[in-house]
Amino acid sequence: MALKKPQPAPDVPSDARPDVRLLPRDMAGLLQQLHDADPSVRRWAVRDLAHEPEARLALCQALESESDHTVRTAICTALEQLGGDIVVTRLIALLRSDDTHLRNAAIEVLKQLPEDMAPQMQAILHDPDSDVRIFAVDVLESLRHPDVETWLLDVVAHDPHVNVVASALNVLAEVGTETALAVIDTVPARFSDDPYVCFAVAAVKKRIAVN
Repeated sequence: MALKKPQPAPDVPSDARPDVRLLPRDMAGLLQQLHDADPSVRRWAVRDLAHEPEARLALCQALESESDHTVRTAICTALEQLGGDIVVTRLIALLRSDDTHLRNAAIEVLKQLPEDMAPQMQAILHDPDSDVRIFAVDVLESLRHPDVETWLLDVVAHDPHVNVVASALNVLAEVGTETALAVIDTVPARFSDDPYVCFAVAAVKKRIAVN
């Protein structure tokens, strides 16, 4: 029987190859790999750096410039694991980003860091930019912290911007208790010319009554 000549293996694009670590895994090497042209190399570097507290700043910086969705997701997972003041501070700054995907990524990570977020929550809920305040309310939607309702009620009672208050009411519909009712009842008088506010207040009160 004639022997078949082996066929050369076809070229496979780097993104289609299985993740294989071929580069050094020391801190300096991993930080350098965050800037590699190959997304799979960057992804492996992020996974290893997720266990290195000293990499917090570098990972935050990488998130700000990363264009590959899978690498960006890996960075967010790593930042959730690491947490800390540096991470929260850098991510809060991204709430001002014009990049919707980047801003949403920051919000999702911040939601997972309740203890790190707590000391800074009052400041961002009183930020001069109403959009930033709305994004802060978005964070509160899933922030597992005992003061979430207190923070939301402060927004409802004092924030001058109707859209911020409406966002807070929407979240209170999910997390509010009977404690919120007295404050919620004061809202229509502050925004008497906005029919949506009255609707939102009624919806919150109905939801609290059901719960």
